[in-house]
Amino acid sequence: MFHNRLARRLMLGLTASALLAPGLTATAALAQDAAQMPQCQVREFAMGLRYQQQSAEVRALQLQAYALAKANLQAAIAKAEDPAKLAVVTDLDETAIDNTPLLVRDMRECHVYDTWDTWGDWELHGKPNAIPGALEFFDFADKAGVAIYYVSDRFGEPENKAATIATLKELGFPQVSDDHVLLYGTSKVERRAVVAKDHQIVLLLGDTLHDFDGAFHKAATEAKRAAVDENAAHFGADWIVFPNATYGEWSEAPLAAWDAALKVE
Repeated sequence: MFHNRLARRLMLGLTASALLAPGLTATAALAQDAAQMPQCQVREFAMGLRYQQQSAEVRALQLQAYALAKANLQAAIAKAEDPAKLAVVTDLDETAIDNTPLLVRDMRECHVYDTWDTWGDWELHGKPNAIPGALEFFDFADKAGVAIYYVSDRFGEPENKAATIATLKELGFPQVSDDHVLLYGTSKVERRAVVAKDHQIVLLLGDTLHDFDGAFHKAATEAKRAAVDENAAHFGADWIVFPNATYGEWSEAPLAAWDAALKVE
């Protein structure tokens, strides 16, 4: 299946082999290139990775999300008797920090990165970047006296947690401490409940829907889509969603195609 898809892409691009090898037909060159290419299904993610890491559109969406978050937080602060009782709960990966260099490295090595077996080493030794707009937003929340909690499914083992805390501090994120960085161990629902005991959570930020509500966790795609419609009032208000085209439970969802015959003019 992968080689068939690759052959179609190569046919559209007329590979260098077809253009440069005298006497070699395009079809033969395509077949030769496809045969020499190792079977590497993870390379199907290349377009999503390129969009996530390099596109100006994703950068614009990230800045837009943080601008909206700031405006909504300002409104919540204006209504609050005590801003110190308010909290922002944020995911980390692809929401506050960018891990795409790890994903690109793994893809180039033909390693399926969403098995997460290279993630631990990245947490310990990798150098993620802050998502555009993140540091400015969290600095604003911190100076306003709002509590910030980092709720992530990064590995919660002591060494990994220490490394994540060190990474966040190095990048300049505020309120980074053992009790404000809540990593994998219990569910995100339970960790958000810990925050809610002493604070009013006025904003949730994340790139996957279970960053917002347990109803989305491991639910079927159609159930998630229905739940999105049911919770439409939250989006852009107290739930701020960030783009992530690199991994997610949607990655194996079937695609819907136009049923008309292909017509090329």
